[in-house]
Amino acid sequence: MAAMHFSVIQFPGSNCDHDCLHVLGAVLKQKASLVWHQQAQLPRGTDCVVVPGGFSYGDYLRCGAIARFAPVMDDVRRHAARGGMVLGICNGFQILAEAGLLPGALLRNRSLKFICDYTHLRVEHARSAFTSLARPGQVLRVPIAHGEGNYFCDAATLRRLEERGQVAFRYCEPDGRVTPDANPNGSLDSIAGVTNEQGNVLGMMPHPERVSEAALGGEDGRIIFESMLAALCRR
Repeated sequence: MAAMHFSVIQFPGSNCDHDCLHVLGAVLKQKASLVWHQQAQLPRGTDCVVVPGGFSYGDYLRCGAIARFAPVMDDVRRHAARGGMVLGICNGFQILAEAGLLPGALLRNRSLKFICDYTHLRVEHARSAFTSLARPGQVLRVPIAHGEGNYFCDAATLRRLEERGQVAFRYCEPDGRVTPDANPNGSLDSIAGVTNEQGNVLGMMPHPERVSEAALGGEDGRIIFESMLAALCRR
């Protein structure tokens, strides 16, 4: 089986780009390359785009607001429109929301403080290309590190997200119960990750790349990358 090609976008201020590159290349043994934000096109043969975490452009104006205008984002949009897979993690989620590739917006944390801690995520379903190897209701322990991870959308959008199965993950207790105390940032309906309507674009605030090998203290995040790889291999 030929290796899939993952392109990891690199902005000024990205700080999780090499983490993603390591997981995709060294851990999963796939072809993975960094793509500078000023490039007008993704590398030929790109199967999946990863928009990593960090503080693109210093989060000036608001997180993701400047990065959405980077030259490479036009080709990311074209890639998504063709059905190509796109994963946005933390700042990557913020960028994809600002770029209109995902519904909703990421606001300041309820506490108005930066939070760096472990959270538990409940997998809402296994129909997504990003969760296909997980069990519905499975709980993953994945860290967060953000100041603006408070997911928000209007009531009509939330209803559509629920009806179309676009909510991928919710913050929860270790036993899977969704409670206010388990919600670290005030996200609407405890939402930690959503997909677009087509299901080929996912944004999530927690960092699965930071728990994808035992040496880092956990492997729960690896199932997301392995689900993506399995989906790509089925195509």
